[in-house]
This record gives sequence, structure tokens and C-alpha cells, in this order.
Amino acid sequence: MRAHTWSSIIYFLYFAAIAAVVPFLALYYQSLGLSGSQIGLLLSVSPLVTLFASPFWTGLADSRQCHRTVLTTTLVAAAGVNLLIPVIGSFALLLLAILGLAFFSAPIIALIDSATLSMLGDRRDEYGRIRLWGTIGWGLCAPLAGELFQRLGLQWMFWIYAALIIITLVPIQRLEFPHSASTTPFWQGLRAVLANRQWQLFLGMIIVAAIGLSAHTNYLALLLDEMGASKGLVGVALTISTIFELPVMFFSNRLLQKFGSRGLLSLAMGVTGLRCMLYAFSARPEFVLAIQAFHGLTFPALWVAGVNFASRNTPPGSSATAQGVLGCFLMGFGVAGGGLLGGLLIDGLGVAGMYGAIGVGVLTALGAFLLFGRDLLAQSG
Repeated sequence: MRAHTWSSIIYFLYFAAIAAVVPFLALYYQSLGLSGSQIGLLLSVSPLVTLFASPFWTGLADSRQCHRTVLTTTLVAAAGVNLLIPVIGSFALLLLAILGLAFFSAPIIALIDSATLSMLGDRRDEYGRIRLWGTIGWGLCAPLAGELFQRLGLQWMFWIYAALIIITLVPIQRLEFPHSASTTPFWQGLRAVLANRQWQLFLGMIIVAAIGLSAHTNYLALLLDEMGASKGLVGVALTISTIFELPVMFFSNRLLQKFGSRGLLSLAMGVTGLRCMLYAFSARPEFVLAIQAFHGLTFPALWVAGVNFASRNTPPGSSATAQGVLGCFLMGFGVAGGGLLGGLLIDGLGVAGMYGAIGVGVLTALGAFLLFGRDLLAQSG
């Protein structure tokens, strides 16, 4: 079996585990009687932890050359915390558990990506074809999980996640990580990245796009619930989005060759803002399902553009650190901002109003980036 085939298996299992939890978290929190602001806080604290947890873990893995140990440890810890969440009764303890889960989950994708890119070598543009197995895992698990939760209860999401993570530990041992030691101290390398104007602009666009994507992921279940849709329909919506994600992942090498990181990111931002606006004006579940067809040009395009940029603009020996920085801004600032802002806007404007406000914001920011940062973006490739 080829080495990067193990990456495909890992992506499949890990994203299947995520699909059993992330799309249904807002519903679970709502079932506990939490307010929109409390739900927004719980959804936003996890990404905020990623801001320091992701570079901490990935920097440790690069500097000590202990990638497999860090990845195995964080996976086991994440599974353990998920087993505890269903028995927690207070908001304070739930918040503490979510913080712990976020701390251990933060570096997982970055480390898997780093190993995959290392094994691909000069064929990095084939990354999307391997990563699409994560999309398949997400798409297959989400509808099955939705039907299961409809029958047995939402607490099952945490048990399914833990079981899939434990299974993932087996193929993790077959990954091949980069072995070149970093010649630059971690924090010095991090400062160098953040001081680079191309990185600054690129990460700014990543944050804004991720705010819109966070609204898509975290609050779609609430939008459908307001329309009277079942939990099973939430899974169907995710399956539809998965179907349209597959061709983008599969042909991501061609998209990168044609548009580059800059063009692909700009496209992802534009469609993300448009998708939010369409949600805002949807009145029936059928309309929401149709909008899911736009998903292929949002998250997968954004992720491929980000991973490609980070891989091509990082010093030797710091591949995991670079992916950690990307994860820090995408899953940290961006997703945290979207989760917290979305919760606050829901309390004031309702779910549809929240989507409209975020959509306008993303599209306005895209126009500003293209107007004032065109030259820097062109240099980023």
C-alpha cells in the first residue's frame, strides 16, 4: 500500500468523526436550554484556543521532531474529552471541557497535512485528491449521524466521535513526517511569517472568509430547525454539499495551476458571501438544500488555497509550523469570529438576519482586498 494511501484513510476517518459532531453542536447546546449568546460563546472559544494551541503543538513537533507522538497524544486526549461531555450538567464545566477539547484538537489537521505534503514531495498539487477522502467521510457520516440522533438522541455524537478517533490511531502509525530540523527558533520563524506583507494580506482574507464559513457550519442546523426541518434533513444538506465538494478537491491541482492561491481564495470569498446572502432570503428547506451546491467553491477552495500557499511560502523544517499558522487564523480567528458574531447577531436579528449581515460583510471585505491589495496578491501566486 502506498504511503499516502494511509493519509486518505486517516482523512476519511477523522472527518467522519467531525461530521458526527460539528454540524449538530448548536442543536445540542440549544437542547440544553442555552441562549444564543451562550451558544455563540461555546462555538467561538474553541477556535480562540486554536490561536495558541495550534502553533504550540506544531512548533513542538517541528523543534523536537516528535510529530507522531504529538499527533497520537492529542487524538487520544480529544477522544477522552468527548466521552466526558454528555455527562456534564453545568455551563461552566461544559465550557471548561470545550476548552480542553479545543486545546488537544488544534494541531491534528495541521500535522496530518504536513505528513501528507511531505510524502507527496514534488507532487504537492495532488494534495486535494487525497484530502477529498475527508470530504467523502464527512458526507457519508453526516446523514447517518443525523438519522441516528433523531432516533437515539444527540448525546450519541460524542460517543461516535470517540470511537472513530480510536480507530484512526491505527493508520496514524503509518504516516511519514518531514525529518529536516528547523534552523530557526519557532517564535522567531513565526514572527518572520507574520511580518511578511503577503502573509498578512493572505491571512486577513482567510479570516474574513472563515467568518462566513463558520456561519455556514455552525448555524445551518438552526436555520433548518426554524423552518421545521428534521435533524435528518441537516445530514442530507451536508451530503449535498459534500457531493459538490468532491470535484473541486479532485481537480484542485488544475484550479491552482489556472488561478493560483490568490485567485482561488478570492473565488472562495466571493461565493462564501453570496451563499450567506442566499441563506438570508431562503424561506423553505428546499431552497437551503439547493444552496448547498455552492459549497464546493467555498470551504474546499479556501482550504486548498491556504494549504498550498503555506506549503510554498515556508522555510525548510517548518512545514508543520506553517500549517499550524494557517490553522490558527482559519480555525482560530476566523471561525471564532464567525461563531461569536453569529450568536450575537442571532439574538438581535434572528438566524436569517445574521446570515444577511455576515454576507454583506464578507463581500465588502473582498472588494476592499481586491482594490487595495491587488499587487501583493499577484505576488503570492
